[in-house]
Amino acid sequence: HWQQRKYRLDLMKKDILVGLDLGTTKVCAVIAEKLTDPNRIDILGFGVAPSEGLHKGLVANIGKTAEAIKSAMSIAANRAGFEVTTVNVGVAGEHITSIRHRNYVTINRDEKEITKDDLDRLEADVRTIRIPSDRQILHIIPEEFSIDHQSGIENPIGMSGSRLEASNHVVLASIPAMENIRKSVERAGYQVQDYILQPIASSASVLEESEKDLGVALLDIGGGTTDIAIYHKKAIKHTRVIGVAGNQVTNDIRESLGVMTDEAERLKKEYGYASENAIIKDEDILIKGVGARGNTKIPVSLLTQIISLRMKELFTLVDNELRTAGYKSKIKAGIVLTGGGSLLNGVTELAEEVFGLPARIGVPQELGAGLSNEIESPEFATVAGLIRGIPGGKSSEYQVLIKKQKEKSSNQLGKIIKKVQDFFNEL
Repeated sequence: HWQQRKYRLDLMKKDILVGLDLGTTKVCAVIAEKLTDPNRIDILGFGVAPSEGLHKGLVANIGKTAEAIKSAMSIAANRAGFEVTTVNVGVAGEHITSIRHRNYVTINRDEKEITKDDLDRLEADVRTIRIPSDRQILHIIPEEFSIDHQSGIENPIGMSGSRLEASNHVVLASIPAMENIRKSVERAGYQVQDYILQPIASSASVLEESEKDLGVALLDIGGGTTDIAIYHKKAIKHTRVIGVAGNQVTNDIRESLGVMTDEAERLKKEYGYASENAIIKDEDILIKGVGARGNTKIPVSLLTQIISLRMKELFTLVDNELRTAGYKSKIKAGIVLTGGGSLLNGVTELAEEVFGLPARIGVPQELGAGLSNEIESPEFATVAGLIRGIPGGKSSEYQVLIKKQKEKSSNQLGKIIKKVQDFFNEL
C-alpha cells in the first residue's frame, strides 16, 4: 500500500497530458508526460481502436463511439501503468466554421500599462458577438494586436498605450455535434478537459515556426474529413473542414473494381499511387474475387487512375478554398500534407501539380522518449498535437500570451468504371 501511495504521489507531481482523436476510421488515445524541455513530451501510453460510430467527423452512434474510446483509452492506460480521468478531444466535421473579428478596449489607468485584465476584457468582448443559436465558440485565437494603431504586435502585455486592438480568428462549432462528443466521452467513463480543433492540433505537431511565418497550408487527410489550416506571419488565418478524404478513395476502388471494402482498403495501402508519374513499375496486382467471380489481375496504372481522380478532386477543392479565402498568394512555404491519406505514394507530386507549390509530408516532431516512435507517423499527427493542448486551455489562446509573460469528380469516375468493366470482359 505504501508503494502504491508513493507512486500516486509521484504521479501527481508530473504534468500528465492526454489526447483523444475521434476519427472516422479509428480512435487514437495517447497519454504523455510533459518534460522539462517545454517543446518535448514523453509518450507513456498509446492505444488505437477501430471506429464505427463516426461519419465524416460527426458522432453517428454514441454507444459505438463510447466503446471505441473505452477500448483505445484502456490500451493506452495499461501501457502507461495508470488510469486517467480527463482528456483533450479533437473536433472536426463540416459543421466547423470560422470568422475574423476585430475589437478593441481602452486603457484608462494612469500608467497605461497593458495587463492580463486587458486581454481578459478583449476576450470577453469577443464572446458577446452574435452567432447562430445552434453554434458555440470553440476557439478565440488572436492573430495580432495593435496598440494606439501600431500594428504587428505579438504580445502586448507590459507595453504602454491607450487603445489595445486585436484581430481574432474565431472558430465556431455546432452545439449538438459538441454535445454528442461530450456524451460519448462521458459514457466511456472520462471527462473532457478541452476541445481542440483537429487542424490546429495537427499544426502543433508537424509545422515549423518558419513555415508559419512565411505562409503555409496544412492539409490533414483523414478517413472521413480533410482538415485545412492556413498560417501566415506566425498566426492562424483560416481553418476549414472538407468532407472528402480517404474513405471516398476506398469507396471509389470498391465500386470500380467490384470488391469488398476491406480488399479496396488493402489495395489502396499496398499498391496505391496518387499520381501515375510516381509509378516505378506498372506491374499486375491480384484482385480477390467475390462470389462466383474468380480472382483476376489489373495493372497498377488502372488502380492509380481511380485513386488519382478522387485525390485531384480533393486538392482542387482545397485550392479553390485557398483562393476564395484570399491566401493562395501568401503561401510561400508551400503545402504540408499529413494524416493517413498522405501515406499514398506520389501524393506530394500530385499536390505540387495541382497547387503549383512545393509540398512535403508532415510527421509529428519534437517528441521525447518512451513510445514516441509509435506515433511518429502522419496518421497520428492530430493526436500528437492534442497532447500538447492549447497552453492555458479552455478554448482560448489569449491565455498563451499570459502564460508566456508570466514565465517570460463523378463523370470521369464513370468512364474509369466502364474501362474496368471492359477490361474484365476481355479476359
